[in-house]
Amino acid sequence: MRTSVRRRAVGSQGRRTGVVVGQGIAALLATAGLMATAMPAAHADTAAAAPAASETTPGSETDAPSLVTGLHEEVAATGSAADAARGHLKARKSRYHIADTSAKDLTSVGTTTEKGGKETVRLQQKYKGVEVLGGQYVVRMTKKDGKRAVTGTSGNYFTKLKLDTVAPKVSEKTAIERAVGAVSAQFGGGMLRVPAKGEKAAAAEFTGKAGDVTILPQGTGVLTRHITVTGTNPADGSPVQQEVYIDAHSGFPVMQYSGIQTFGATNTATGATDGPAAPAEASTAAADQLVVKGSGVRYDGEKVDINLYKDTKGGLQMIDYSKRAADSPYAGPMIATYDARGREASSASGVWPSGIQTFRPATPELGEEYTNSGAVDAHWAAGKVYDFYKNHFDRNSLDGKDGFIYSLVGVVNNGQPYNNAFWDGTKMVYGQGGGDYRTFSADTDVVGHEMTHGVVTHTANLVYAGQSGAMNEAIADYFGNAIDLEANHVSMSDPDAGLLGEDLCTHAGPRECALRDLNDGATTSKNFIGVSYRGDNGGVHLNSTIFSGSLWDMREDLGAELADQIVYRALSAYMTPLDGFTEGRAAVIAAAQELGVTKAQLNIVKRSFDAHGIVPGWEKALGVDTDTILSKVNIAGTGLGAGGGKYAVSRSNEEGSEPYSVWLGNTNGKGQPQLVSPNNGNYNVYADTDGKNVAWAEYGPSAVSFHVRPVKGGMDKVVGGIGANVNSVAIDGNYVVYSYVNPRTGLTAVRYIDIRTSETTEVFTNPVGQTALPSVHDGKIAYAKLWPESDGYKLGVEVLDTATGKKTLMPIDPANVGGLGQTAVTDDGVFWIEDNDITDMGEAAVRRANFDGTNPITVTPEAGADALPAYQLTASDDAVTITSLPLATSWDNATLPKLYQVAPDGKGGPQRVSCNRGDQVFGAADEGGRVLWLDGTTGYTNLVKRDRPAGKC
Repeated sequence: MRTSVRRRAVGSQGRRTGVVVGQGIAALLATAGLMATAMPAAHADTAAAAPAASETTPGSETDAPSLVTGLHEEVAATGSAADAARGHLKARKSRYHIADTSAKDLTSVGTTTEKGGKETVRLQQKYKGVEVLGGQYVVRMTKKDGKRAVTGTSGNYFTKLKLDTVAPKVSEKTAIERAVGAVSAQFGGGMLRVPAKGEKAAAAEFTGKAGDVTILPQGTGVLTRHITVTGTNPADGSPVQQEVYIDAHSGFPVMQYSGIQTFGATNTATGATDGPAAPAEASTAAADQLVVKGSGVRYDGEKVDINLYKDTKGGLQMIDYSKRAADSPYAGPMIATYDARGREASSASGVWPSGIQTFRPATPELGEEYTNSGAVDAHWAAGKVYDFYKNHFDRNSLDGKDGFIYSLVGVVNNGQPYNNAFWDGTKMVYGQGGGDYRTFSADTDVVGHEMTHGVVTHTANLVYAGQSGAMNEAIADYFGNAIDLEANHVSMSDPDAGLLGEDLCTHAGPRECALRDLNDGATTSKNFIGVSYRGDNGGVHLNSTIFSGSLWDMREDLGAELADQIVYRALSAYMTPLDGFTEGRAAVIAAAQELGVTKAQLNIVKRSFDAHGIVPGWEKALGVDTDTILSKVNIAGTGLGAGGGKYAVSRSNEEGSEPYSVWLGNTNGKGQPQLVSPNNGNYNVYADTDGKNVAWAEYGPSAVSFHVRPVKGGMDKVVGGIGANVNSVAIDGNYVVYSYVNPRTGLTAVRYIDIRTSETTEVFTNPVGQTALPSVHDGKIAYAKLWPESDGYKLGVEVLDTATGKKTLMPIDPANVGGLGQTAVTDDGVFWIEDNDITDMGEAAVRRANFDGTNPITVTPEAGADALPAYQLTASDDAVTITSLPLATSWDNATLPKLYQVAPDGKGGPQRVSCNRGDQVFGAADEGGRVLWLDGTTGYTNLVKRDRPAGKC
């Protein structure tokens, strides 16, 4: 049998692919463009049973306990609560193992005071003055009768950090360039496409802003530069803000995730900025000007009271000052609703659109315009949310400090309806809606959901990725729905009580319209999906109803008031940023105990989580139908190579603190893998092998170098380098081929290196053209190509014969082609993905032709029974393996990347390679039908294989 060779670009055109990573903070790891699944969070295997008096639950990846309950240990009653909390931790080092309790390295995030003299202090961990991401510890106390006592603690304090925090080797400028390049790769689109008529080929436009140097608490710690990258998604015009962490030693993007907190799952992102101050005249206005009683009609036809404000010129504004105390009308909360109709969502993401104003009705009686725009619902519901948190929990606004509440209503996306809503750190933004959807403020649970994100931000601040992000969404859903029921006088016994977004549709009924159902019965064992960060930030919406369903069951069985008190207390006083499902369970159980529930009630709380599969060790029950080659490789976005019975893959230690190194092994799984790259603190990534040599890229502080090493052993050779972001590496015979982002044009380009001479050659040099998605075999390099001609841009797949220098375009109709995807080369010809209908749900054909362009055939069609939303491909002489990735209008197992295999001539049609329900990405064909990939089903990044398709699933 002939050796099968197939190469794919990895990352440069990554519309939505990704890989999963392991537990702990490593669950948040991402790379230049492709993010990993956040599976179990920081200590997901810790015990979750309700603790007895003075019980301590150990942490994971740290000596500090994750939860201590049942204490009554007196501390100083004078001085600040933060000082008292630090004093307690210092006095009990044998319990907490916190060496430095000074205000410099254990800084106060804030103290909240609740009824009964309860104080909750949140302390942020720093190491040698550098902030530790997610390192937050909570101390709970009571203060009354002149005495103060600690009742418990919880959180993540990472005790195993040991690293140098001196100035990073990577400059701020380089870090920004690498971060922008990483985000450009993330949003570069899955195919090479023709620019719109009259436009030039252009890269996505993003800008980066450097934040603080930050430690990722993996193992002994990873020093990074935190870069915030903002811009617009070139695929759909939606706003983008990515939080990118660049390794301070090598410059490799080790983590990247989106910051947007949306009602529905999207691939957008936002940030946070300070909003406008209250109107200047409010401080001097007459008292009767502050609150003007008006009225309006909600979408559902109900007429409601609307509080307005009369400015000094006599004009009315949609500002509500009614929540202020009667004896202090000029200080306190303010609810303001802004007219953002026609403004782009991206212009309202983390910033304020220029010239934006509050809605300004002519009379106190708001007409139909204010109903249809969503202004009435947004303004009225914001007041109801404020009242809910104030009346039930004595919480003063979202931040607990009477902070202003801002809502922007009516944004659009590329001039079209924006069917979503989000919280960007300081304000709510509601999409205009259109077609089948109303403006997204039309449902009270949407408003409650987004505003609860604000409450979460100012309490546990659950990181919006993976399990912690799913919990963030779950709590927003829980309270959003609770507020909806209370404000609209709906009983928990109503069969539709668990629905969210059910009132958003113009025609569909509640069950057909709802985006989520808290009574959907989702469990970890049947419904948890190992999904990447490509669109849902690691399953923040997709997996949220597992946790929110547990909370909602508890509310149904315990009653609304008690359940709400338990969940709020767990959020405000127990949870910390990196908590996952198991920590969330423990927090809720501990909060219930603190609130004095009966044994029967406590059993109900536990039973609610048990019913949804949230029990210690639940991750181990996720099954697969594949052979595991390497488990817990703990990487993301760096690809995988295979050929000649060998595989090459990057790998980190289980805790994710070790820079990626390249390992070589046998594709049959026999024998032990071999370390082939240096282990010098740089990141060695994008590994590939043809069975004879291994190639990879090494990220250093100022440049990327390319290495080649013989499979049989020997010294590796540096064959080239570049000062730009690299997106893929492929090797076959004498040639290494790589794609990169041209730093001058921002466009993707392809080069190849002759490893005998180290000579580097650009395959196409047109300054406004573009090449991408290369593959190589037997001296022939295939790639997708975009170039300008007098009548516009053209797309094609080209093959370069390195022996003769001849270039041959494959037979593609330039008048019909809408996009070109991944190429693959075997002994028998060239394969590529071709999209001729950009209006479908992502379906694309797989084509094949001889090297000279003759004998073109369709392997899988773009339409019909065998059509696939082909996204990537890899081929041997005996089989073509296609990554299927449909455009997602919802999130479930069917919308995740899955592998299909088909014969090179297309006969027999495609079959599923594996029925695993997690992400299946970075497929790499070996010999025959054997294919390897990185799989996320079990909750880790596992390198797996199958030798033949599973068939139908």
